[in-house]
Amino acid sequence: MPIINKSELILELTNIFREVFDSDDIVLSDEIVAADVEGWDSLGHIRLVVAVEGHFSIRFTSFEINGWENVGAFVTCIQAKLS
Repeated sequence: MPIINKSELILELTNIFREVFDSDDIVLSDEIVAADVEGWDSLGHIRLVVAVEGHFSIRFTSFEINGWENVGAFVTCIQAKLS
């Protein structure tokens, strides 16, 4: 997958979030946390991680996943994997 800029990545992630959490109302920003998204519980988190890994053909470690305090940290991790 070609390297994409942050705004393109947020757009792609927004589509993944909307699909995983079945809500077209989701609008992502760096500050969004799990409590801000209906259905983003532990099971939803697993589904999200699997969907993102599949979409971008990347894999995350448990350490990386546990370090995401918000969407911004998630985006930074994805960018690092894609570069």
